[in-house]
Amino acid sequence: MKKKLKVKKQKIVVSKEHRAYIRKEHTKTFFVHFFRILLLVTLLGFWELSARLNWADSFITSCPSRIWKQLIELYSTGSLWTHIWTTLSETLLAFALSTAIGAVIAILLYMISPLRRVLEPYIVILNSLPKIALGPLIIIWVGVGTSAIVTMGILICVVITTINLLNGYLEVSDEKVMLLKSMGANKFQILTKLVIPATLPNFVATLKINLGMAWVGVIMGEYLSSKAGLGYLLVYGGQVYKLDLVMTAIVILCILSAIMYGIISIFEKILIKKK
Repeated sequence: MKKKLKVKKQKIVVSKEHRAYIRKEHTKTFFVHFFRILLLVTLLGFWELSARLNWADSFITSCPSRIWKQLIELYSTGSLWTHIWTTLSETLLAFALSTAIGAVIAILLYMISPLRRVLEPYIVILNSLPKIALGPLIIIWVGVGTSAIVTMGILICVVITTINLLNGYLEVSDEKVMLLKSMGANKFQILTKLVIPATLPNFVATLKINLGMAWVGVIMGEYLSSKAGLGYLLVYGGQVYKLDLVMTAIVILCILSAIMYGIISIFEKILIKKK
């Protein structure tokens, strides 16, 4: 007869002080979310009220009700999702490519220090260069449309990605690097076993920066050359003085940016749990 081993489950004893602390933290979190929502509702309400009471010219400032009507109009014509998907797909593509290219360049510059010393001043100059000045050249080089828009987004993001990641790599403790070298680790092993894992928080912070810059780059690209997208709506609405359309496009951009930022924040929490 086989003996069955009974494993007793141990109850985790939590002190009253710890429970009180947890309740306090939950209460703080609740009130933070509550006041965030309250602030948003208050601002929207004041905006709508000021338009209805003629405190502000709704033709210039628009208002939530007019934005909602414009949103319904775009949806009814079937163009809403076309404009959203056009800008969103271009932003995701620019975001992904610039992050990948910037990460590869940062790794190469970290691994090859003479190359880093040679290219450092040029990287700084490229970072300070207004990318919109390259707009006419981009159109000539890659043509109009999606290719030009994505290229603009990449140019804005890639240098920032390279600088942020490279600075993170260079800030890793010299003592830890020397310890691995004393154990016979080569440069690639130091990079993969120490430098990259140690700079994951910096990588996530770079993703958050890249997100905003990718939106900026894509909208700038759509200003230069586009037949659809939220940037196109901004330009068209401004040209015909249809400011409800401009404000609607801005609101959609805010919502999409918040969603993408939330996804990156979730990714950050997953990384923290794994660590």
